[in-house]
Order: sequence, then structure tokens, then C-alpha cells
Amino acid sequence: MKIHEYQARALLAGADIPVPEGDMVTTVEDAVLAADRLLADSPPVIVVKAQVHAGGRGKAGFVKVVRTAEEVREAATFMLGNRMISPQTPAEGLEVDRLLIAEGVDIEREIYLAITTDRERRTNTLIASAEGGVEIEQVAEERPEAILKVPMDPLDGLSAFQARDLAFKLGLKGKQVRQFVGLALNLAQLFLDTDASIAEINPLVVTPATDAYPDGQVIAIDAKFNFDDNAMFRQQSIAELFDPKEEDPDELRAKDAGLSFVALDGNIGCLVNGAGLAMSTMDIIKLHGGEPANFLDVGGDASQEAVTEAFRIILGEKSVKGVLVNIFGGIMQCDRIARAIVSAAEEVGFKVPLIVRLEGTNVEAARNVLEEAQERLPTMRTATDLGDAARKVCAAVA
Repeated sequence: MKIHEYQARALLAGADIPVPEGDMVTTVEDAVLAADRLLADSPPVIVVKAQVHAGGRGKAGFVKVVRTAEEVREAATFMLGNRMISPQTPAEGLEVDRLLIAEGVDIEREIYLAITTDRERRTNTLIASAEGGVEIEQVAEERPEAILKVPMDPLDGLSAFQARDLAFKLGLKGKQVRQFVGLALNLAQLFLDTDASIAEINPLVVTPATDAYPDGQVIAIDAKFNFDDNAMFRQQSIAELFDPKEEDPDELRAKDAGLSFVALDGNIGCLVNGAGLAMSTMDIIKLHGGEPANFLDVGGDASQEAVTEAFRIILGEKSVKGVLVNIFGGIMQCDRIARAIVSAAEEVGFKVPLIVRLEGTNVEAARNVLEEAQERLPTMRTATDLGDAARKVCAAVA
């Protein structure tokens, strides 16, 4: 589960991690009021940021640094009146209905700081780089030595000495070190307390020296959090931050039906039981020159209701030119699954090729069910094995 930047900032602030003042707004007038409030404290600039679950906001014109309330009005009018298009959005872009109006800060230097799970080391890992505020993926690819990694103990978490050593490696000095250590320890605890899968601050900045902070202040000015969906049952306050408008509607519909669904860019719809089998099905479609339109796992039950809803979701995509059903009947008998497929296909109505491959318990009886339904479902064909099914569906959509 993802959350917006303004929500991530609130989590950081609640964990005693300093962030600039700011307000989330949904209208141009509220944006101006928020700017007036911030400008009363005389910040150097105001930052207007679109709140969407996609990167590339700055290059797309949906992050604006301004100095007056009137400039805030202009920026808010543009962002709330246009869809944001970037390399990380669909071609049609994303609608913007929330803005963050935030206090700008003077920046002396920028740092990247994040925590995620290192699958290879089997532990949560703190990741940092002195080259913050830029595309960290590009830095990691071109200069991997610039990425510093600190494994966290599975029981004790991040230690103060680890954070202090990292601060020195990042080139922090004086009172910056103590600020960084406290911030890193708080971020590590927040990561654990919220069942996060990633907690990212980019950039973490050091401000110029002031009377209050002779060595500058270490402050988070942008943040991103993802959370483990499987932990939401014990993270009610986090679950309440979910914004359904930012999710694929088909994926939400599938989740409500108990299906695992991910939309892809191809034209061959896939309906499979079991995540591993679904991955293999997509692989073999690719092997035979096709492009899967989705990942869809109906689970071990594969009831008529689940299959019917799965067909509706798949066929709801105009790009789908054919459908491959690949079911392995273990505890669930194949003839029961075949009847569910036939009933669901008749109810939904098929105009595109439907290739069905069944294997497992009572498979011969299942094939008889499909053969008897052939006249009622003229676009349906059966396959003897997965390779045969992939070849047939790829040929059908070619």
C-alpha cells in the first residue's frame, strides 16, 4: 500500500523527524489561504506539489517553487485543472485532486536516506547516499560505490553507532551528526512500527547555518512510504490513509472479489489458479511471441463466481484480443472447474478467442464438459498442454 507525500510527512513529524510546515489542500482558494499562513512566517519560498502516486512530478510541471500567494494561485489552478503526465504515469496521465502547499527551505546540501528489506541479506537495511535529490537509481547504476548500506539487526534494529558511522561517511560534521543519528534511529523505529516495506527520504537536506542551528539543520523535505498489505489488519491507522483513486480500478475490483490481479500492457488475457503457474503461463506466452495483458490468479477454489468476475475484468480491457485459461486441478476437481468456466463464459459472453487448458484430477471428464459446450461457445478451443495452449492463443491474436 502506498500513501501520499503529505501523509508521509505527517508520519515523519509524528516520529520526531523534522519536516517543513505544510498543508494539504483540494481547492485553489484553500491553496492561497495555506500560502498566506506560511508566508506570515517569511519562508524564502513556497513549494506547490501535486499529490499523486507517481514520480517525475517536477519535470512534468507539477512541482512549483514560488514566492507569492498569487503565484501559488496560478500553480494550483494549473495543477488542479490538468492531468499529470510523466514516464511513471499511464499515457492519459493522472488526475490531480490534492496539493501540498509547503514551506520552502534554504538548502546547503542534499542526502538520500531510505530503509527497505534486503532479500539477499535477509534483513532490513538502511540505504544512504551523499548524492541525494537526484535519480538514485541512476546513481546506483553508474556509481554503485556512492550507495552506502547498513544492515539492521533483526532484533535490536539500527544501532546508534551504526548511524553515527554513516553520518561521518556522508560527510556530516559538528551538530549535524547528532541530528542525523536521532533522525535515522527514529526512521528505523517508524519503519518497524508501521510494517513499512520502504521508507524513503529524498532529499534529506542540510540547511545553511543560522543562530538556532549554527551547523545547519538536518530536515526531511520529501518522503515516500510503502506498506506491507498483509499487515494492514494490525495497522488500522495506516490502512485509513489508503486512497482508492490512486489505484487501478480493475485491481481494486479484483481484490474485492478475492482475486490477485495486475494489469499489463499485452493483448492476451490470462486466467490461472496459483501464482507460480500464472507466472509460468505469462512466460510461455512470451516464449511463443505473445504479450500477456494481465497477471490473474483466481486461487485454489476457482469457483464459478470467481471465474465469472475474472472474465469480466479481463474482457473489460479493450486491448484484450484473446484469453488463455490455464487451470491445474488438485484438490479442486477439473470437471467442476470446467463447468464453472463454461457457465461463466456463457454469462459473460465471449467474442474473442478463448483457449482452455486443464490438467489434474478428473481431467477427462472436464474435457468432455468443454467439448459438449463447444457449440454454445464457438470461440472456445481446448489445448492438450500449456505449450499447445500458448501456441493457439498467440496464433489466434496474431
